[in-house]
Amino acid sequence: MTATARRWHAGSGFCGTAGARVADQIVITEKTSQARDVRAAVGNRYGPILPAEGHLFDLVEPEDVVPEWKRWAPVLLRPEGLYATRPAAGGNKPSKLKAIREALRTAKRVWLATDCDREGQLIGQEILEHYRYRGVVMRVMFTAQDPQSIRDAFARAKPNAEYARLYAAAVARRQADQIYNLSLTRTATVTFARGARSVIGVGRVKTPTLAIVCRRELEIRAFVPQAYYEVVATAQAEAGPVRLRHAPKERILKRAEAEAIAALAEGFTGPLVLRVEDKRQAPPRLFDLPSLQKLCGARFAWSAAHTLEVAQELYDGQGKKIITYPRAETRYLPESLIPDVPRIVAGLRVGRAFSAIPVPEPPLVRRGAAGPFHDKGLAGASHHAVIPNVNTVGDLPQVWPRLSGDERRLFDIIARAYLAAMMPDFRYRQTTVTLDVRGHLFGVTGRQPIELGWRAAFPDWQPPGEKGEEAQLLPALRDGETVTLRDAAVEDKETRPPPRYNEGTLIEAMQNAWRFVADEALQARLKEAKGIGTPATRAEIIRGLKAQDFLVADGKAIVPTERGLALFAVLQRADAALVDPGVTAQMECLLDQVLTGQQEMMQAIDAVCTQASRIIGRLCQGLPQGVASPDAALLATVAPGAGTAGSPRARKPRRRRVKADQEATAAPPARKAKRATSRARRPGPAGTVPAPVANAPTPETSDAETPLRIPFGNKEIAFRLGARYRAGGWYAPPGVDLAGFRERGWLGAPSG
Repeated sequence: MTATARRWHAGSGFCGTAGARVADQIVITEKTSQARDVRAAVGNRYGPILPAEGHLFDLVEPEDVVPEWKRWAPVLLRPEGLYATRPAAGGNKPSKLKAIREALRTAKRVWLATDCDREGQLIGQEILEHYRYRGVVMRVMFTAQDPQSIRDAFARAKPNAEYARLYAAAVARRQADQIYNLSLTRTATVTFARGARSVIGVGRVKTPTLAIVCRRELEIRAFVPQAYYEVVATAQAEAGPVRLRHAPKERILKRAEAEAIAALAEGFTGPLVLRVEDKRQAPPRLFDLPSLQKLCGARFAWSAAHTLEVAQELYDGQGKKIITYPRAETRYLPESLIPDVPRIVAGLRVGRAFSAIPVPEPPLVRRGAAGPFHDKGLAGASHHAVIPNVNTVGDLPQVWPRLSGDERRLFDIIARAYLAAMMPDFRYRQTTVTLDVRGHLFGVTGRQPIELGWRAAFPDWQPPGEKGEEAQLLPALRDGETVTLRDAAVEDKETRPPPRYNEGTLIEAMQNAWRFVADEALQARLKEAKGIGTPATRAEIIRGLKAQDFLVADGKAIVPTERGLALFAVLQRADAALVDPGVTAQMECLLDQVLTGQQEMMQAIDAVCTQASRIIGRLCQGLPQGVASPDAALLATVAPGAGTAGSPRARKPRRRRVKADQEATAAPPARKAKRATSRARRPGPAGTVPAPVANAPTPETSDAETPLRIPFGNKEIAFRLGARYRAGGWYAPPGVDLAGFRERGWLGAPSG
């Protein structure tokens, strides 16, 4: 901010007009709690502080652009230009928007102080774009929400035009999602849900995420375990016993063969062969949100959403604010934060939990890709790794009593990672011991610490790639030392299927979607991207799949339901690209390139639309020859009661907008069923009503519920006759006169 601008804003930020005090500048924040923090930090120096409530605007519906799109059809819902925005309804959004709109009429300058990521940029700037605001706009970016960080952010605010690419990237993602998700949901529904009250929901991120879990589940179900055997024996050395193992690359499949080797080993005497290497291990990288979610899922069995909620509270909770912005998408820090290292380390080590950690004086600062401070590693990222807040670390003794147990656990992890990053490497001697037992090689690998280094910050931590035996401590053995084997035994082993995902490992799989791509050149390009979804939305995607009963938690594991497997099967048969995380990762890569200037916004949207058009063409061709079309029974497990989407005249279900992934099937099935019934108004075209069931039962009344097949558009008549509706379909309650249903041919469950 220039000196002139500072002098201009030294006053109250108001100017008098006709006896009233009218704001000539305002601050827009993303939410009320943020507005409260900004007000506490800067008062009204920059004008009134007006909070939004997340997105105050939705995109208009397709039929608002092209009336013919009200009828569901296999067509790309791509407007000329972009979908316009309209004010969002619900909650306090209208009143929040009204206050901002009124203030914009007189404001000569706006300070956007929304979150520092892509969505925060969109939330703030879409208001100004919708009302065509033409005053001065300054962007305030802060990654910590304490008063000093906020004051510093205002002092170094930049013209909002410098963040044009951040806004363009957010617009590209939002527009592409609306076009892709709605176009393919409608196409899949009208193509494959004929005659069934079902919506086959397709999401650019949702369905590939479901596919990741479904493929793993099918792999586990198809897995056939194989028994094999290993032989172990104890070698008695001068410095103590050591357990040796015979585990050849070619597994021993016959127990008799393993027992013969055990017999040879018992009492065998021979010289040990040692190979010793001095090795070092650098500290683990700092945390971004996905790595935090993975670790907390494995260690504490937390859901990804819970990890984010706890982190958010540490970031902006009242009287807390002790970490930086949690929705991080990189594990590096800018080199400009190096001067903060001594202050953060000193503040952390005041507490008992961290005082015993031997951080060197001065702390060890590593730059470049191998260290935490790496400017190039932040390219395309809008915020850095999650670390303790330099401006509040000195307040930890006062803040600590306010933290919940989960908040303390999460902060402990973040703080220890930061301290470890400023400590020396862990140095050790990697020792490989072998003993040749008459042509059968026994051995063990272990280590002898030389210098604990950063391991002192994580005394109980073990890297995921280290096996238990490889990381064990060995006695002081000597090369050539003669030992005798005792207690030789055969161990029964069995091959295991790949593990099921938990929320943390599923988010990691979403982040590393390049692993699902076979082409090595494409893999390399996608490694630089950030996978599918964003750090801020992946937890919401998983939560949405659970809410729709496609995924379910089984202890720590996440498994697909039969409904989820059915949807996956339908979409995979229709077009594999619908459920291919690699294809989605390629689209994400294009959208991310808008931020770095490698791709223009409209070009990125065009690329996603081209992919959607190709899939629509494939869907219109139907399923491959020889593959049975999904029947109504299967589709009923996908989304029962969602409206007769098989009818071209069927009205689309009203969509519940979610920030994570705009899905046409976001509402829970029971609520959607109720909604579909209440909105049915018109009869469907010929051919959408199932033929009458032969020999349908004709009692005038029944003592049990009687299934009914009510043609679309006849809801009001059905209700008058006494019919009722629920997620499973129409039925007549016990005691209802069935004559009216029998005369119309409505008795019996709908046929497939």
